[in-house]
Amino acid sequence: MRKARNVFYVVDDHPMMRDAIALMLRRLQPAAGIVEIDRLDKLAGAVERNGAADLICLDLNLPDTKGCDGVEAARREHPEVPIAVYSALPAADMEALCLSAGADIYIEKASDAAGLIKGLRSVLKSEQDKDEAPAAAPEGSAGLTRRQVQLVQLIAEGLGNREMAERLEISEDTVKVHMWRLYRRIGVNSRTQALHYARTNGHLASNALAAVA
Repeated sequence: MRKARNVFYVVDDHPMMRDAIALMLRRLQPAAGIVEIDRLDKLAGAVERNGAADLICLDLNLPDTKGCDGVEAARREHPEVPIAVYSALPAADMEALCLSAGADIYIEKASDAAGLIKGLRSVLKSEQDKDEAPAAAPEGSAGLTRRQVQLVQLIAEGLGNREMAERLEISEDTVKVHMWRLYRRIGVNSRTQALHYARTNGHLASNALAAVA
């Protein structure tokens, strides 16, 4: 039976930042339960007490983890849960590493409130899209969501993230989250590999766009 409400975990050893992230999440989903903890090793116990996670917001550097180690640990324990990583380090230095380690999105702490909310909203939005049933998906699309079928079609058209966002009427940040989830789902690391996978597994059938429109 599905839980009555979503439960979001905010893992950060700085109380002010932890409270700020929790406040933003409450603005985005007032009915959600927000659980704040200061160390990653407390997450398992918190989940036992409060219920399975629907989102984990994770500070990159905690007293018991450093760098991407915490991201990898959280991903191992919660393979299907969206993970939003935020840090004072520039995205140019850590974003790619964190995404490769299993994060769904990387948010700089230097972002203003609007930027933080935009990032959190994008990962929540992509989670809603992930749950959409791939009804009438083309043959060979088993295991991909409706949105992921759309993505492989748009990759084949040569569209960039901004163009995808315009076509799908979602934000560019949300496109990035979807792309990394697609990569993880099919076990690839680039658009070229994703396109090869799509071609060899029947995801580019001529009727695919009509099926997911």
